[in-house]
Amino acid sequence: MLGFLLLGACVLSDGLVANSMLTLPLVVSALISWGVTAWGVPKLRALKLGQVIREEGPKAHQSKAGTPTMGGLLVVPVGVLIGGLITPSDPRLLAVAAITLAYMAIGAVDDWRSLTKQTNTGLTPKGKLALQAGAALLFLIWAATGGWMGAAEAGDVALAMGWVLPLGLLIWPLGLFVFLAESNATNLTDGLDGLAAGCGSVVFTGLGLQLMLRGNQGDPALAAFCLAMAGCWLGFLAHNRNPARLFMGDTGSLAMGAALSGVALLSNSLWPLLVMGGVFLVESLSVIVQVWVFKATKGPDGVGKRVFRMAPLHHHFELGGVAEQQVVINFWTASLILVGVGLLLLP
Repeated sequence: MLGFLLLGACVLSDGLVANSMLTLPLVVSALISWGVTAWGVPKLRALKLGQVIREEGPKAHQSKAGTPTMGGLLVVPVGVLIGGLITPSDPRLLAVAAITLAYMAIGAVDDWRSLTKQTNTGLTPKGKLALQAGAALLFLIWAATGGWMGAAEAGDVALAMGWVLPLGLLIWPLGLFVFLAESNATNLTDGLDGLAAGCGSVVFTGLGLQLMLRGNQGDPALAAFCLAMAGCWLGFLAHNRNPARLFMGDTGSLAMGAALSGVALLSNSLWPLLVMGGVFLVESLSVIVQVWVFKATKGPDGVGKRVFRMAPLHHHFELGGVAEQQVVINFWTASLILVGVGLLLLP
């Protein structure tokens, strides 16, 4: 049903908006990703790349231990390749593809270390952030050298209803922050079967639609890249929905956040990403609030107060008695609504 909704939006855009070519990359990427994933699940299982479930998580998730992970390795390259082939002459696509694959590689190292150590921790937090920051800085330098950030490069961030936030040189630390925040937010969202993949496909579709609806002939190249990424996650979702046969791992979730950040920065779409990706934002904020309150109220016994039953937010609802599938559908619905809001508040 989610796939048909996104497909319908793309067909409508292609029929009504000049230069729009969103349907083809969505469909091709989804079909190839579905096929590659169907082929890859038994391969990953044979390699014994089974997910290690953290002990402090919901007890019901212990039954998921051993489900193949690192599924991002199968589908992210598909989205990147299809997205790049739509307009191969646009040099920005190479930069977005590179940062997406770089974060995929960082996630793969993290996942691999977790699997080899048989724990839910791979890279150290500082080491992981350092790698993410280094890749993001290289991307920002590359974008600045190519002059691809347009108004954003001058420090003018487009907001809703034609408003502009003049940040000047602060756009560069903001760009770094966006990569770190968005990639870790998508990573935190990847905690229930189909949650991150479904929300990601919705947000990528929303970004692609707003790029074509903003006027000035739109941005067909980056819009098509967005829909290719949306398609790869839809194809993955066919095997990742409950009960999941495959998890994306940090390999997929970090790449998802990096691709969203790269597109948003190159198209001055930070505001649409903030609104449309509201589920990712709330998931991340729930963890920040939970940790801060716990530390601020911690007593001599080392125990503090908790705002949520468990963070990220999806676990709060799950532990409150809401079925996992229902939590996922509710979060997909929230993403669809936020995309609609984002389209109404175009920069």
